[in-house]
Amino acid sequence: MKKAGRLIHGPHHQRTTHPLVWFAAIICTVIAIAVIIAGIAVFVGYMIIHPRVPFVTVTSAHLETFQYTVAGLLDTEITIVVRAENDNTKAHAMFSDTSFILSFQGLNIARLVAYPFEVKKNSSVDFHYLVQSSPIPLSPELMDQVDISLKRDKIIFNLKGNLRARWRVGLLGSVKFWGHLNCQLKFHPSNGTYIRSPCSSRAK
Repeated sequence: MKKAGRLIHGPHHQRTTHPLVWFAAIICTVIAIAVIIAGIAVFVGYMIIHPRVPFVTVTSAHLETFQYTVAGLLDTEITIVVRAENDNTKAHAMFSDTSFILSFQGLNIARLVAYPFEVKKNSSVDFHYLVQSSPIPLSPELMDQVDISLKRDKIIFNLKGNLRARWRVGLLGSVKFWGHLNCQLKFHPSNGTYIRSPCSSRAK
C-alpha cells in the first residue's frame, strides 16, 4: 500500500531591498534629470543667443617697396590691415595670443603681434601693420624666382599664425576658441596693389 506524500511549506521569508540601493537609485535618477535639464538649457540658450566665433581677416594691403640689389639683397615694405571681428550681438569678445608670421619663399620677414584686446559686441577693430624688412639675402635660385615673378607682375607672400578668442555665451558661461590664419598675400609689384583673395581665420 502506497502512502500519500505531503508537501510541507516552510516559513515564507520576504526579501526586502536594502535602503542603500534605494538611495543610489534616487541619486542616479536625480543626476539623470539634471543632465537632461542642462542639455535642454544649453540647446535653448544656443538657439536664442546663436553665438558666433570671433575671427580676424586681412581687409587690405599694399606693397610699398620691393627691390633687390645685384648682390642678392632684398628690401621690402608692406602695409597690412588686419581686422578683428565680433559678430555676436550680446557679448563682447577678448582676443589674446595674436601672432602672425609674414614670409617670402620660406624666408621669415616679420612677426605681427597684438597685445590682448577687446572687441565690443557686433563690432570690429582694425590693426595697421607697416612691415619694413631688413635686407634679406637671396640665393641664386630665389633671385631667379624673383625675376620670374617681376616679369609676371605678381609677388606672393605668406601670412600664417594663430589667435585665441574668448567670449561669454549668456548663462552658458565663457567659451574659448583658437583661430588659425594661413593664406597668401598677392601683389602687383609694378604699382604695389593688393590682389584680393580670401584671408581669414573664420571657419569654412
